[in-house]
This record gives sequence, structure tokens and C-alpha cells, in this order.
Amino acid sequence: MTINEFSLNRRTVVVGAGALAAAATLSACTTYGKEDPAPAAPAPQPGAAAEALAKTADVPVGGGVIVGDTVVTQPTAGTFVGLSATCTHAGCKVATVAKGTINCPCHGSRFGLDGAVQSGPANKPLAAKPVRVEGDSIVAA
Repeated sequence: MTINEFSLNRRTVVVGAGALAAAATLSACTTYGKEDPAPAAPAPQPGAAAEALAKTADVPVGGGVIVGDTVVTQPTAGTFVGLSATCTHAGCKVATVAKGTINCPCHGSRFGLDGAVQSGPANKPLAAKPVRVEGDSIVAA
């Protein structure tokens, strides 16, 4: 057989067809379950009212509430602090604010109402998220 001659046998066809089917299957799986990202929310217009995270009356002095990916605390009367709800140890979402600490259920990290680490394994504070009071509401700043 010369280099320009080509010969197919049954085994070559079967193996080639199997490889092609496997490649098609893998290709189809790479996008399974992925959705198009949601369009970004429009930026608020200057002077427009911001969406409230919580009412000031709902955040107890010496405590806090978890709203989505934000923890809002009130360490002292009239002082509101916004923090990320993502634990700095392993990325779990904190679950409760109780007895003056923000508590992560995954590995037991506890944070103060200002986000500082009270007990590990986390060794970095919760990230600050700016908030402000508008009327009787706490909004993202």
C-alpha cells in the first residue's frame, strides 16, 4: 500500500464512530445546566429611593439581621453596620446573629457585630458593606 492509498476496515469505522459519539456527548455536557446570566440590575438614578435591606426597628441594639448576602448589625443604638454574609474561612454563608456574635454554621467561626473575628477557624474579619439610614430604612450605600 502506498501513502496515497487509503483502506478502511470494519474496526477502523467502529472505533472512529465511537470516538465521534463520545466527543459529541462531552461537547453537549459542557453547557448542560448553564443558564444565560441574568441581566445586571440598572444602576439607581440619582435621587431615586434605594431598596431597603431592613427597617431600623427590625435590627436590635446589640444584634443584627441577615438579609441576602448582607448582615446588618446595630452594635450601639443608632449605629448600623453592613457586612458580607460570607464567612472568611471557607466561604459558607453565616446563619445567625445571636448573643452579640455573627455565627457560621460550617466550622463554628464567630464574628463580632463589627465583623471582627471572635473565634476561629476564620482569621480574617467579615468584609464591610456600606449601608446608610434613609428614614426608617437601612439601605445599601
